[in-house]
Amino acid sequence: MNNQRHEAMKILITNDDGYTSKGIKTLVEILRPYGDLTIVAPKYHQSGMSMAVALGHKPMAARKLSEEPGERWFYIDATPSSCVKFGIDNIFVTEKPDVVVSGINHGINAGMCAPYSGTIGAASEAALARVPSIAVSLCDFSRDADFSVVKELFPPIFEKLLAEGKRSFGTFYNVNFPQLPASEVKGVRVTRLGRMHWEREFQPFDPYIYEKLGLRPLEDLGVTWRPEPEPGEEVYAMVGDMITDPDTPENSDQIMVSEGYITITPQNLDNTDMVEIERLRGLGFER
Repeated sequence: MNNQRHEAMKILITNDDGYTSKGIKTLVEILRPYGDLTIVAPKYHQSGMSMAVALGHKPMAARKLSEEPGERWFYIDATPSSCVKFGIDNIFVTEKPDVVVSGINHGINAGMCAPYSGTIGAASEAALARVPSIAVSLCDFSRDADFSVVKELFPPIFEKLLAEGKRSFGTFYNVNFPQLPASEVKGVRVTRLGRMHWEREFQPFDPYIYEKLGLRPLEDLGVTWRPEPEPGEEVYAMVGDMITDPDTPENSDQIMVSEGYITITPQNLDNTDMVEIERLRGLGFER
Protein backbone atom coordinates (compact mmCIF):
# COMPACT_ATOMS: atom_id res chain seq x y z
CA MET A 1 0.00 0.00 0.00
CA ASN A 2 1.17 3.54 -0.63
CA ASN A 3 -0.16 7.07 -0.51
CA GLN A 4 -1.32 7.17 -4.12
CA ARG A 5 -5.03 7.72 -4.69
CA HIS A 6 -5.19 5.57 -7.86
CA GLU A 7 -6.49 2.69 -5.71
CA ALA A 8 -8.54 4.85 -3.37
CA MET A 9 -9.90 3.19 -0.28
CA LYS A 10 -13.33 3.92 1.17
CA ILE A 11 -12.60 5.04 4.73
CA LEU A 12 -15.18 5.73 7.44
CA ILE A 13 -13.87 7.96 10.24
CA THR A 14 -15.44 8.63 13.63
CA ASN A 15 -14.43 9.46 17.20
CA ASP A 16 -15.87 10.02 20.67
CA ASP A 17 -14.67 13.59 21.20
CA GLY A 18 -17.11 15.12 18.71
CA TYR A 19 -16.81 16.29 15.14
CA THR A 20 -15.13 19.61 16.10
CA SER A 21 -12.22 18.05 18.00
CA LYS A 22 -8.62 18.57 16.96
CA GLY A 23 -8.02 14.82 17.03
CA ILE A 24 -10.50 13.91 14.31
CA LYS A 25 -9.38 16.81 12.13
CA THR A 26 -5.80 15.56 12.40
CA LEU A 27 -6.88 12.01 11.54
CA VAL A 28 -8.63 13.30 8.43
CA GLU A 29 -5.41 15.06 7.38
CA ILE A 30 -3.46 11.83 7.85
CA LEU A 31 -5.88 9.65 5.89
CA ARG A 32 -6.71 11.96 2.97
CA PRO A 33 -3.96 10.54 0.74
CA TYR A 34 -5.32 7.01 1.15
CA GLY A 35 -8.77 7.38 -0.35
CA ASP A 36 -12.28 8.74 -0.10
CA LEU A 37 -13.25 9.80 3.40
CA THR A 38 -16.65 9.70 5.05
CA ILE A 39 -16.65 11.31 8.47
CA VAL A 40 -19.58 10.52 10.79
CA ALA A 41 -18.92 11.75 14.30
CA PRO A 42 -20.92 12.63 17.40
CA LYS A 43 -22.31 16.14 17.70
CA TYR A 44 -20.97 16.32 21.25
CA HIS A 45 -18.29 14.63 23.32
CA GLN A 46 -19.27 10.97 23.95
CA SER A 47 -16.42 9.53 26.02
CA GLY A 48 -17.12 6.47 28.14
CA MET A 49 -19.94 5.21 25.91
CA SER A 50 -18.26 1.95 24.90
CA MET A 51 -20.62 0.24 22.38
CA ALA A 52 -23.75 2.00 23.66
CA VAL A 53 -26.44 2.70 21.08
CA ALA A 54 -29.76 4.51 21.19
CA LEU A 55 -32.60 2.02 21.58
CA GLY A 56 -36.33 2.34 22.15
CA HIS A 57 -36.99 4.57 19.15
CA LYS A 58 -34.99 7.40 20.70
CA PRO A 59 -34.74 10.23 18.12
CA MET A 60 -31.25 11.19 16.92
CA ALA A 61 -30.56 14.43 15.07
CA ALA A 62 -28.24 14.04 12.07
CA ARG A 63 -26.78 16.67 9.79
CA LYS A 64 -24.75 16.60 6.61
CA LEU A 65 -22.15 19.29 7.11
CA SER A 66 -20.28 19.30 3.82
CA GLU A 67 -19.38 17.27 0.77
CA GLU A 68 -16.67 17.70 -1.79
CA PRO A 69 -14.85 15.20 -4.01
CA GLY A 70 -13.28 12.56 -1.78
CA GLU A 71 -14.56 13.90 1.52
CA ARG A 72 -17.96 14.23 3.20
CA TRP A 73 -18.79 15.22 6.79
CA PHE A 74 -21.77 14.34 8.97
CA TYR A 75 -22.59 14.64 12.63
CA ILE A 76 -25.14 12.73 14.68
CA ASP A 77 -26.33 13.57 18.16
CA ALA A 78 -25.56 9.99 19.20
CA THR A 79 -22.86 7.64 20.44
CA PRO A 80 -19.74 6.67 18.46
CA SER A 81 -21.12 3.17 17.92
CA SER A 82 -24.33 4.67 16.54
CA CYS A 83 -22.24 6.84 14.22
CA VAL A 84 -20.60 3.73 12.75
CA LYS A 85 -23.97 2.05 12.35
CA PHE A 86 -25.36 5.15 10.63
CA GLY A 87 -22.38 5.36 8.30
CA ILE A 88 -22.60 1.73 7.26
CA ASP A 89 -26.41 1.47 7.10
CA ASN A 90 -27.48 4.91 5.87
CA ILE A 91 -24.55 6.30 3.90
CA PHE A 92 -22.73 3.35 2.36
CA VAL A 93 -25.98 1.33 2.22
CA THR A 94 -25.21 -1.20 -0.55
CA GLU A 95 -21.48 -1.45 0.13
CA LYS A 96 -19.20 -1.33 3.10
CA PRO A 97 -16.20 0.85 3.83
CA ASP A 98 -12.81 -0.78 3.44
CA VAL A 99 -11.84 0.30 6.94
CA VAL A 100 -13.18 2.24 9.92
CA VAL A 101 -10.72 4.40 11.85
CA SER A 102 -11.79 5.86 15.19
CA GLY A 103 -9.93 8.77 16.80
CA ILE A 104 -7.60 10.39 17.33
CA ASN A 105 -8.74 10.23 20.94
CA HIS A 106 -7.67 12.96 23.34
CA GLY A 107 -6.34 10.63 26.04
CA ILE A 108 -4.98 7.12 26.40
CA ASN A 109 -7.21 4.08 25.82
CA ALA A 110 -4.93 1.41 27.22
CA GLY A 111 -5.57 -1.25 29.83
CA MET A 112 -8.94 -1.24 31.53
CA CYS A 113 -9.73 2.16 30.03
CA ALA A 114 -10.46 0.33 26.78
CA PRO A 115 -13.73 -1.43 27.74
CA TYR A 116 -15.27 1.95 28.67
CA SER A 117 -14.00 3.89 25.66
CA GLY A 118 -16.31 5.25 23.00
CA THR A 119 -13.31 5.31 20.65
CA ILE A 120 -12.88 1.58 21.16
CA GLY A 121 -16.65 1.05 21.02
CA ALA A 122 -16.77 2.51 17.52
CA ALA A 123 -14.00 0.17 16.34
CA SER A 124 -15.84 -2.73 17.99
CA GLU A 125 -19.03 -1.83 16.12
CA ALA A 126 -17.15 -1.92 12.85
CA ALA A 127 -15.69 -5.33 13.71
CA LEU A 128 -19.22 -6.56 14.44
CA ALA A 129 -20.12 -5.49 10.89
CA ARG A 130 -17.06 -7.41 9.62
CA VAL A 131 -15.23 -4.24 8.61
CA PRO A 132 -11.52 -3.90 9.51
CA SER A 133 -11.12 -1.23 12.16
CA ILE A 134 -8.50 0.69 14.09
CA ALA A 135 -8.85 2.86 17.19
CA VAL A 136 -6.16 5.53 17.62
CA SER A 137 -5.41 7.45 20.83
CA LEU A 138 -2.79 9.88 22.13
CA CYS A 139 -1.82 10.01 25.80
CA ASP A 140 -2.76 13.69 26.11
CA PHE A 141 -6.18 14.82 27.35
CA SER A 142 -5.66 18.47 26.43
CA ARG A 143 -8.11 20.02 23.96
CA ASP A 144 -5.05 21.49 22.17
CA ALA A 145 -2.99 18.30 22.21
CA ASP A 146 0.00 18.08 19.86
CA PHE A 147 -0.77 15.25 17.43
CA SER A 148 2.42 15.61 15.38
CA VAL A 149 3.75 12.26 16.63
CA VAL A 150 0.65 10.56 15.24
CA LYS A 151 0.86 12.44 11.94
CA GLU A 152 4.45 11.30 11.46
CA LEU A 153 4.32 7.71 12.71
CA PHE A 154 0.77 6.43 12.17
CA PRO A 155 0.82 6.09 8.34
CA PRO A 156 3.19 3.08 8.20
CA ILE A 157 1.29 1.45 11.07
CA PHE A 158 -1.99 1.99 9.21
CA GLU A 159 -0.54 0.41 6.08
CA LYS A 160 0.83 -2.65 7.87
CA LEU A 161 -2.38 -3.28 9.80
CA LEU A 162 -4.36 -3.31 6.57
CA ALA A 163 -1.92 -5.56 4.72
CA GLU A 164 -3.43 -8.72 3.29
CA GLY A 165 -3.98 -11.45 5.81
CA LYS A 166 -6.82 -13.37 7.36
CA ARG A 167 -8.21 -11.92 10.59
CA SER A 168 -10.43 -13.66 13.08
CA PHE A 169 -14.04 -12.55 13.31
CA GLY A 170 -14.35 -9.66 15.73
CA THR A 171 -10.70 -8.58 15.65
CA PHE A 172 -9.83 -4.89 15.71
CA TYR A 173 -6.73 -2.89 16.63
CA ASN A 174 -6.21 -0.51 19.54
CA VAL A 175 -3.26 1.84 18.90
CA ASN A 176 -1.94 4.17 21.60
CA PHE A 177 0.70 6.87 21.18
CA PRO A 178 2.84 8.32 23.99
CA GLN A 179 2.90 12.07 24.54
CA LEU A 180 6.34 12.52 23.00
CA PRO A 181 7.92 14.07 19.92
CA ALA A 182 8.30 11.49 17.15
CA SER A 183 12.09 11.61 17.51
CA GLU A 184 11.82 10.43 21.12
CA VAL A 185 9.49 7.48 20.54
CA LYS A 186 11.39 4.26 21.27
CA GLY A 187 9.51 2.10 18.78
CA VAL A 188 6.36 0.04 18.37
CA ARG A 189 5.29 -2.85 20.60
CA VAL A 190 2.50 -5.38 20.10
CA THR A 191 0.93 -5.62 23.53
CA ARG A 192 -1.94 -6.92 25.62
CA LEU A 193 -4.42 -4.92 27.68
CA GLY A 194 -3.01 -4.04 31.04
CA ARG A 195 -4.67 -4.40 34.42
CA MET A 196 -5.63 -1.27 36.28
CA HIS A 197 -8.39 0.18 38.37
CA TRP A 198 -9.67 3.55 39.59
CA GLU A 199 -9.75 4.90 43.12
CA ARG A 200 -11.51 7.95 44.57
CA GLU A 201 -13.70 8.07 41.47
CA PHE A 202 -16.71 10.01 42.75
CA GLN A 203 -15.80 13.54 43.76
CA PRO A 204 -17.95 16.64 44.32
CA PHE A 205 -18.81 18.21 40.99
CA ASP A 206 -16.90 21.34 40.00
CA PRO A 207 -18.43 22.92 36.87
CA TYR A 208 -15.12 24.60 36.04
CA ILE A 209 -12.89 21.54 36.40
CA TYR A 210 -12.59 21.10 32.63
CA GLU A 211 -11.27 24.61 32.12
CA LYS A 212 -8.93 24.24 35.11
CA LEU A 213 -7.42 21.09 33.62
CA GLY A 214 -7.10 22.60 30.15
CA LEU A 215 -9.77 20.28 28.77
CA ARG A 216 -12.66 21.09 26.49
CA PRO A 217 -15.42 23.10 28.20
CA LEU A 218 -18.71 21.58 29.29
CA GLU A 219 -20.44 23.16 26.32
CA ASP A 220 -18.40 20.90 24.04
CA LEU A 221 -19.88 17.97 25.92
CA GLY A 222 -23.38 19.15 25.12
CA VAL A 223 -23.79 20.36 28.72
CA THR A 224 -24.94 23.96 29.03
CA TRP A 225 -26.41 23.77 32.54
CA ARG A 226 -24.94 24.08 35.99
CA PRO A 227 -26.30 21.59 38.52
CA GLU A 228 -29.20 22.79 40.63
CA PRO A 229 -29.71 19.82 42.93
CA GLU A 230 -33.06 19.13 44.44
CA PRO A 231 -33.32 19.12 48.25
CA GLY A 232 -31.27 16.26 49.66
CA GLU A 233 -29.27 15.67 46.46
CA GLU A 234 -25.50 15.90 46.13
CA VAL A 235 -23.78 16.26 42.76
CA TYR A 236 -20.70 14.19 41.89
CA ALA A 237 -18.44 13.72 38.90
CA MET A 238 -16.33 10.69 38.02
CA VAL A 239 -12.69 11.73 37.92
CA GLY A 240 -10.50 9.60 40.20
CA ASP A 241 -6.97 8.22 39.97
CA MET A 242 -5.96 5.40 37.66
CA ILE A 243 -3.82 2.79 39.45
CA THR A 244 -1.81 0.09 37.67
CA ASP A 245 -2.35 -3.27 39.37
CA PRO A 246 0.82 -5.00 40.67
CA ASP A 247 0.08 -8.19 38.71
CA THR A 248 -0.22 -6.50 35.31
CA PRO A 249 2.08 -8.23 32.78
CA GLU A 250 5.28 -6.43 31.80
CA ASN A 251 4.16 -6.24 28.16
CA SER A 252 0.95 -4.44 29.08
CA ASP A 253 -0.01 -1.56 26.85
CA GLN A 254 -0.17 1.14 29.53
CA ILE A 255 3.31 0.19 30.76
CA MET A 256 4.80 0.25 27.26
CA VAL A 257 3.19 3.63 26.49
CA SER A 258 4.57 5.07 29.74
CA GLU A 259 8.02 3.85 28.68
CA GLY A 260 7.82 5.70 25.36
CA TYR A 261 6.52 3.08 22.92
CA ILE A 262 3.61 3.11 20.52
CA THR A 263 1.42 0.13 21.36
CA ILE A 264 -0.76 -2.01 19.13
CA THR A 265 -3.17 -4.20 21.04
CA PRO A 266 -5.27 -6.62 18.98
CA GLN A 267 -8.65 -6.94 20.64
CA ASN A 268 -11.64 -9.10 19.84
CA LEU A 269 -15.38 -8.85 20.35
CA ASP A 270 -15.54 -12.47 21.45
CA ASN A 271 -14.54 -12.23 25.09
CA THR A 272 -15.43 -15.84 25.89
CA ASP A 273 -13.09 -17.21 28.56
CA MET A 274 -11.87 -20.38 26.85
CA VAL A 275 -9.90 -21.54 29.90
CA GLU A 276 -12.99 -21.23 32.07
CA ILE A 277 -15.01 -23.21 29.51
CA GLU A 278 -12.73 -26.19 30.09
CA ARG A 279 -12.88 -25.77 33.87
CA LEU A 280 -16.70 -25.73 33.82
CA ARG A 281 -16.79 -28.81 31.60
CA GLY A 282 -14.54 -30.52 34.10
CA LEU A 283 -17.13 -29.85 36.78
CA GLY A 284 -19.54 -32.09 34.94
CA PHE A 285 -22.07 -29.60 33.64
CA GLU A 286 -22.34 -31.45 30.31
CA ARG A 287 -22.98 -34.95 31.61
